[in-house]
Amino acid sequence: MKVGVFIPIGNNGWLISENAPQYMPSFELNREIVTRAERHGLDFALSMIKLRGFGGKTQFWDYNLESFTLMAGLAAVTSRIKLFATSATLTMPPAIAARMASTIDSISGGRFGMNIITGWQKPEYSQMGLWPGDEYFARRYDYVAEYVQVMRELWTTGRSDFKGDFFTMDDCRLSPRPQAEIKIICAGQSDAGMAFTAQYADYNFCLGKGVNTPTAFAPVTAKLRAATARTGRDVTAYALFMIIADETDEAAMAKWESYRAGVDTEAVAWLMQQAAADTRSGPDTNVRQLADPASAVNINMGTLVGSYATVARLLDEVATVDGAEGVLLTFDDFVAGVDNFGRRIQPLMHSRRHVQQAAAA
Repeated sequence: MKVGVFIPIGNNGWLISENAPQYMPSFELNREIVTRAERHGLDFALSMIKLRGFGGKTQFWDYNLESFTLMAGLAAVTSRIKLFATSATLTMPPAIAARMASTIDSISGGRFGMNIITGWQKPEYSQMGLWPGDEYFARRYDYVAEYVQVMRELWTTGRSDFKGDFFTMDDCRLSPRPQAEIKIICAGQSDAGMAFTAQYADYNFCLGKGVNTPTAFAPVTAKLRAATARTGRDVTAYALFMIIADETDEAAMAKWESYRAGVDTEAVAWLMQQAAADTRSGPDTNVRQLADPASAVNINMGTLVGSYATVARLLDEVATVDGAEGVLLTFDDFVAGVDNFGRRIQPLMHSRRHVQQAAAA
């Protein structure tokens, strides 16, 4: 099983709680996390893009770095780990994103990939005059389908004359081209999102579900397999989980309950309000899960809580899900969390034995 870290490009990571660690994002923090992840043999690091936060007492995600420039910096201080930036596709033309990706490919020596998002939080874009209108909710995957086609043409041939509903290229050029294939990630879970992923992406990121229910996301991978059966492409899934670990199950659960007790209700209310704005994409989306009040304190991602041994066992269960290639991890405390994963959890995982063998060789 492959393992990645979803680095904290926004303040306070992924816990919307007054009782969770409070910190600001910085290059130094993310450099420390990613270089430690590389030393422990993790496979990749991914950064999101967020252009407006949720507010509240914790000012959740009101402070954010920019994804491409951050990953360019991290590419220069790492040597092995793969790096993925996120393209907010409404904010930059595909030819510019393609050139930025080619640049980071050069810096990293071919270790760069891209996460494609359509944009679901309207105020992120309307604040800059970039929101195309609410009809975009229904056509956003048509938009990014053209976006990716333009980029792939430029990466593979160095030119594009693509003509579509959203983009028109006129002998558009890109040189130098990337030295390695730029892999595309999409996290779409709706029917339209899955259809896009099956046709244009290489990986699908899905939310794990519940607390200590590591295989509950299996219906999503089944849906992905059905979609790829229609396109004939090989697309695998990665499940997003938060790790809250300690010496004992009881100590870890006490931390989790403390985070839940300190939930920032104002920030959560903003999240729920924004998620409700899209009435056209259907009920089965990541955004709907993110805003579910059941466990909005960590944006309803799957959560593995327990001792280091318990978390190792639960992660091994994730590896049994058909179609799941790996996991994308967040932590309550990222620096300590990555170290504890590398030193205390990973050595106990059957699905990561190859990492231990490589380290011993």
